[in-house]
Amino acid sequence: METIRTVKDLAQIAEAERGCGKSIGLVPTMGALHAGHKSLVDRARRENDVVIVSVFVNPTQFNNAEDLRTYPRTEESDLAMLAGCGVDYVFAPSPEEVYPEPDTRVFDLGPVAEVMEGAMRPGHFNGVAQIVSKLFAWAKPTRAYFGEKDFQQIAVIRRMTELEGFDLEIVPCAIVREADGLALSSRNVRLDEASRKIAPQIHRILADSVDLKGQGYEASEVERLTLDAINNVDGLEAEYYSIVDAATMQPLAKWADAGILGAVGCATVYCGGVRLIDNIRY
Repeated sequence: METIRTVKDLAQIAEAERGCGKSIGLVPTMGALHAGHKSLVDRARRENDVVIVSVFVNPTQFNNAEDLRTYPRTEESDLAMLAGCGVDYVFAPSPEEVYPEPDTRVFDLGPVAEVMEGAMRPGHFNGVAQIVSKLFAWAKPTRAYFGEKDFQQIAVIRRMTELEGFDLEIVPCAIVREADGLALSSRNVRLDEASRKIAPQIHRILADSVDLKGQGYEASEVERLTLDAINNVDGLEAEYYSIVDAATMQPLAKWADAGILGAVGCATVYCGGVRLIDNIRY
């Protein structure tokens, strides 16, 4: 495994590999890697000749300076994990290497970026589009892999890919969970012992909400009941719970209004001061 620190080296290495007729799988990450990331890497390894993983805490997607400051950075252990996964190259640049000057691009991401995370974190998705578009331009991957825990983000990246005309496949990968149901996240390390015991209730409540649909409740009713259930748990506070069309990210009042990809319920919940996200398909 080779660790790359410069954009020039990444572009040259990727070009050489493509020149040999090899497919490239890219896994963009912000580090603090866990088994969820490993599942993305393992799939990329199965489906491509060459695997590149980026490890970069992207400052432009943080609209909260304290969140950026406290985001876990564990490069040494990240590199050790990736070496054990059979990764070919790790791109781990400095912020100055990625942004030698401010990125002033504003992407027309449309309605998929205007709701939920887009509404709660102004500028967040534009920052995601900035860094991912750079990675796509430099590595020119055949496929890029993203976890479905960040469900809305995948829709945003698809939109950016269309806007920029990138020729690659976006590969969504299933959420990986702890045995008690908590979705794996780099932020989980910030949960104290008491909060860690409470956090799995989020997934339990979302799973129960699928039963409500089976009992005949409409989407708007399931949304309201699920939001109440989250907020009724001591130690949990929902920022939002929205049932949306899985393709457009637009809110659904009735199940029949969902498109061919169906409906998904997306939650952002504070637990012990830590902002956790999760979702469930209906």
